[in-house]
Amino acid sequence: MNFLFPTFLIGLAAIAIPIIIHLFNFRKYKKVYFTNVQFLKELKQESDSKSKLKELLILAMRVLAIACLVFAFAQPFIPSKTKTVQGEKAISIYIDNSFSMESNNKKGTLLENAKEYATEIVNTFHASDKFQLLTNDFEGKHQRLLSKEEFMEQLDEVKISSATKNLNDVIKRQQDFLQNNSPKNNRIFLLSDFQKNTTVFNKADVDTSLTVSFIPIASSEISNVYIDSVWFETPVQQFGTQQIIHAVIINKSEKDIENGTLKLYVNGAQVSLSSFDISGGNKKDVSISFTVKDKGVNKGILKIEDYPITYDDNFYFSFNAQTTIHALVINGKECKTEGNFRSLMQNDSLFDYHENSELSVDYGIFSKTNMIVLNELISLTSGLVSELQKFIDHGGSVVIFPSVKADLESYNTAFKLLQLPQIIKLDTVNTKTQSINFEQGLYEGVFDKIDQRMDLPKVFEHFEWTKSTNNAIQDLVLLQNGHALLSLNTISSGKVYLFSIPSDFSSSNLLKHALFVPTLIKMSILSLKPSPISYKTSVNEAVLLNISDNFSDKPLHITKADSLASSPTKIDIIPEHRLINNTTTLYTQNQIKEAGFYNVIEDQIPVKDLAFNFDRKESDMNFMSKDELQKQIDEKGLNNFDIIEPNEKTLTNALQEVNDGKKLWKLFLILALIFLAAEILIIRLFK
Repeated sequence: MNFLFPTFLIGLAAIAIPIIIHLFNFRKYKKVYFTNVQFLKELKQESDSKSKLKELLILAMRVLAIACLVFAFAQPFIPSKTKTVQGEKAISIYIDNSFSMESNNKKGTLLENAKEYATEIVNTFHASDKFQLLTNDFEGKHQRLLSKEEFMEQLDEVKISSATKNLNDVIKRQQDFLQNNSPKNNRIFLLSDFQKNTTVFNKADVDTSLTVSFIPIASSEISNVYIDSVWFETPVQQFGTQQIIHAVIINKSEKDIENGTLKLYVNGAQVSLSSFDISGGNKKDVSISFTVKDKGVNKGILKIEDYPITYDDNFYFSFNAQTTIHALVINGKECKTEGNFRSLMQNDSLFDYHENSELSVDYGIFSKTNMIVLNELISLTSGLVSELQKFIDHGGSVVIFPSVKADLESYNTAFKLLQLPQIIKLDTVNTKTQSINFEQGLYEGVFDKIDQRMDLPKVFEHFEWTKSTNNAIQDLVLLQNGHALLSLNTISSGKVYLFSIPSDFSSSNLLKHALFVPTLIKMSILSLKPSPISYKTSVNEAVLLNISDNFSDKPLHITKADSLASSPTKIDIIPEHRLINNTTTLYTQNQIKEAGFYNVIEDQIPVKDLAFNFDRKESDMNFMSKDELQKQIDEKGLNNFDIIEPNEKTLTNALQEVNDGKKLWKLFLILALIFLAAEILIIRLFK
């Protein structure tokens, strides 16, 4: 226990006054004569002992009353665990303005609570002290010290934001700012609901000379139902086709949801809905089907209804219903089956079809192609193989039908570079197809029902390979003799499909068989680089464009325009862009803050449609309790950290206790009054 004004302790010398009065009682007694005092002797002795006890009690009450009164003037206090500093201070106050702060308690939303507590914090300090306001947005205007009045003005402007930050990043940001702007007398306060997935802090990143105070703000009820993720069941969405879209809905509450409704809107019109039931604390995959009725880009929204947290009840997505697969068939100089590939792909709107002869290959279109078919080439030249390697490394798919007249030396050299097995010989024994690997993605969903007695292609001659030790190679279709009819090798992000048969009709009936069309179509679809149906706000997303321009003179823009009431609000940002491997990639650099639909604009012409959604990290309603926070502080030995709970008392009192320690002067003043009252009672009632 320390004293704020220890000089007042000199007043303890006043205790000597009642003691002196007690020891030197100058009162004169008058003698009264009795004829016989024999019967008064015992009464006199008993009265003397009671009188002495009464006088001692009165003395004790007077001494204690004077001592307590002196202590009250000296203002005793119990020092706080945190170090107090004198002089002008710099205080950094972080307000969590993430979506989870939209929750309510008895005082309103958690964000309004945080702003009220921030006001109390500021009013606790002196007028000469300086303040920093920090939110999840990490805005430039928050990187300076403010007076009380300036702080209050900025505090009024704080709104809910889509940005989220880990607690460790927030503390580091506050520390760096204070060290650069105020080298001494600094304090840090953090007002948040302390979600578990963002409440992470490491001792290595903490300046132990700073006092850090956590102020947890809890909601009355933890409840949230939200759409977590969305995806299509098939990789390609074509005009006029039936599509199934999946949505994972999570129930972060203790209540069961019965007969919930998931609504699907496409291009502004509701096209379908689905009902769902989810028990408390669980999630569910809800599917909903619809027909694609519009060509080109379609904009969809999945909606549920929930309260009070509503930002995650909508999920925006976009897809192109006019997807084009760029296919190139390179035919050998003696090939006779080029018409089969041409008839399959040239007249199909799904394909942008090109043909080359092995005598004149246009390498310039490789970068704009999804799938290349090598149809019975006599020789695989080193230049062709080098370009194929680049094509595969960039995610392209290659389909190889070897020729009966193949130059085996050039083939084996190329196969070695493409990590394929070596050719041993041409086997001319007739055989049949024995089995298909339906578990691999190529044939997944091709057949509604698998019949073991189905008619499979016949093979009249095929190449025999060496046994490969490459674990990436998968046999998709096997012959009766155990050899592979079709194998797949995945290299980097690309694929190589290798047939052991030529495409010629004298080698097999594959090109006339019903299996050929779905096989080649599925290879084509899997060659696509699927474009994400949505992106996240407030992060640095990478958006790939099928454009090879550098845009040095005409920068790209990402725009969003929403008509609100009478005046439209327009968002227009210039993203960072890089040209990598003939592909332009945009980087949003955390600039997109609002969910919704956006356009990539080149010279005022839209080149790509995008959908952005808020990060679902804030949707997880799991929070750190005071005990959990304290445990984490203790485990990491952060002695400069403390927790202030505003619910126990007013925040002002709690802060004063932290700053000045626990003051005891009121207690001693009350004790002084109690002792004086006890003295009066002893005098009056003690007979």
